[in-house]
Amino acid sequence: MGPYQPKLAEYPRTESGRQYRRFQYTWFDQFPWLEYSPSKDAIFCFPCFIFENKVPRHLTFTTEGFRSWKRVNDGVRCALLMHVGSPTSPHNNAVKSAGDLMKVGRHIDKVLNAQTVEEVQKNRLRLMTTIESVRWLSLQACAFREKAPKNAKYTSPTIQKEILHILANKVRKKICEEVRDAKFCILVDEAKDASNKEQMAIVLRFVDIQGFVRERFFSIVHVSDTTSSTLKKEICDVLARYNLHIFNMRGQGYDGASNMRGAWNGLQALFLRDCPYAYYVHCFAHRLQLALVATAGNEISIWLFFSKLTTIINLICASPKRHTELHYAQAIEIAHMVATGERETGRGANQIGNLHQSGTTRWSSHFDSICSLIDMHGATITVLESMVQEGSSNSIRGEAGGCLIVMKSFEFIFILYLMHKIMGITDLLCRALQQKSLDILNAMDLVSTSKALLQTLRDAGFDLLLANVQFVCTKYEIDIPHMNASYKKATCRSCQQQGSVTVYQHYHYDIFNSTIDFQLEELNSRFSDETVELLVLSSALEPKDNFKSFKVDAIYKLAEKFYPEDFNEQEMYYLRSQLEHYQIDVIHHESFQNMSTISELCRGLAETNKSQHYHLIDRLIRLVLTLPVSTATTERAFSAMKHVKTVLRNKMEDEFLADSMMIYIERELVEDIDSDSIIDEFYSTKHRRVQL
Repeated sequence: MGPYQPKLAEYPRTESGRQYRRFQYTWFDQFPWLEYSPSKDAIFCFPCFIFENKVPRHLTFTTEGFRSWKRVNDGVRCALLMHVGSPTSPHNNAVKSAGDLMKVGRHIDKVLNAQTVEEVQKNRLRLMTTIESVRWLSLQACAFREKAPKNAKYTSPTIQKEILHILANKVRKKICEEVRDAKFCILVDEAKDASNKEQMAIVLRFVDIQGFVRERFFSIVHVSDTTSSTLKKEICDVLARYNLHIFNMRGQGYDGASNMRGAWNGLQALFLRDCPYAYYVHCFAHRLQLALVATAGNEISIWLFFSKLTTIINLICASPKRHTELHYAQAIEIAHMVATGERETGRGANQIGNLHQSGTTRWSSHFDSICSLIDMHGATITVLESMVQEGSSNSIRGEAGGCLIVMKSFEFIFILYLMHKIMGITDLLCRALQQKSLDILNAMDLVSTSKALLQTLRDAGFDLLLANVQFVCTKYEIDIPHMNASYKKATCRSCQQQGSVTVYQHYHYDIFNSTIDFQLEELNSRFSDETVELLVLSSALEPKDNFKSFKVDAIYKLAEKFYPEDFNEQEMYYLRSQLEHYQIDVIHHESFQNMSTISELCRGLAETNKSQHYHLIDRLIRLVLTLPVSTATTERAFSAMKHVKTVLRNKMEDEFLADSMMIYIERELVEDIDSDSIIDEFYSTKHRRVQL
């Protein structure tokens, strides 16, 4: 707002006596309050026009306009100087009022809300302290202080939850920035929380700009039921809220439940109708769990072994006193073995351990139980013998006696070491499937190597295992049956004949071969994806063995058949051309030698900037890496939920739970968020009177 002071190329001339006069632009510098009207060729006083009284006193400079140009430079009789008048003239009062009007800080609303710089700094400090407290408590999964004295609103539950929500949303926005316009996969699983409410965890899997495979926890949503239609609606709502489009999905990872994997009405089928290239992969970890569980359930002797193993470990671990006795017995045994040279000494060696109880969801925990019992076999027998002699009740003595008989039986020792061998082979696969960001081709390689090692064990491992079991039995004075003796109650499955067989045949064929055969059968059945054309073609991209599997036609077919939405006709032509150059350049480049996984290849292309030259190949590699392997990340989210929503905090609101879990799980992103940005957003969310 201010005077209108146009600069014209030539102002109109007015006849004055024998001369022609006109307005001069330089007068604006001398009298800045002037306002010129081109339509009237006249000047006005802007302050007087704005602040003139109801009864006009200066009509010439407020209403009619002044155009007597001859009187402007007329010395003391200058009309403009006469209008200005004395320091207390109406004109100068009007100028002062206009100056006050132009000062925004003097407006009434600013005056009412004005605060000193010191007050603003104190407000920011208080809020900053609250933000850092909320951040720290969330990272530790600790409860917030729910009460605050008087008017300390920054420590009220409402303010704390608002700050937490802002922080969690910033983390989600960071994840969306990582995804960018890349294709992504969803990993979904459901579980019940401490308040018995069904919660659905959503994880995004994608490849970032540096070529790293990321699996980011994105949200957890309460669902009223677990029907596929309900789950799909909730997932779509979450993705749409953050502008993540369904048509960019290139993978789905769930467990094997019917509502998830159903071919007609399952969740994967519903998403495939909207996006036909969002390929579904049954969680590899669940497949392996089912394969191992099926093996244990099929063989009665194996099932009985695990049942007895659980009983023995639970009996010892049930009492702190037995724990102490176990450690004491183990210390004596270790000292004796060191003295006789059976154990070597050194830093970190010969540590006192504990028996590991097996879990129900992770099969690798059973392997930990077996390893711990083998390592503490003698100490466990010592504790059980003590319980038989000094037990506090008949039931304890009887249970300990039964466990002692089991541990001193040849069959239990044989199966103990057999399962140690089998599970030692599959343990690498078990643990790999629990890792983040495992690519599907590498997972299939681990499945193949596990099956190959199991087959090798079956073909040539029995005699070595039997010799080791006999050595252990001799050490602990356990009776060893005569291998050529008759085992009348057994059935020789290899010969398919009824009747008595030798002890050797029973252990070799009925237990050893049968267990491994069924294990291989289950692995072949549940991991049959290697025959799926998508994975077979994808293997042509693998860099292992110096790109031994590389085939231009197979890679071209992979893009043409399975990802037509991501490559148009012209790009398909360029893809083949890029593959031909890639075959000569990248495959023989020193930076790409000795790579074993497609994940390493993707990162290598990004680091060497070759992803720009071979952008179509890089795009295809990223699409393959987007395919899911397991839902281990969602299971970790549910483990985190047990820390965040406990029995004591089982009334936590769903939104508060989702925000808290986001901070607790994605802590590396949380630590990068600036507190000042949270303050600015906190202040902008509402019209707050306090200045920050």
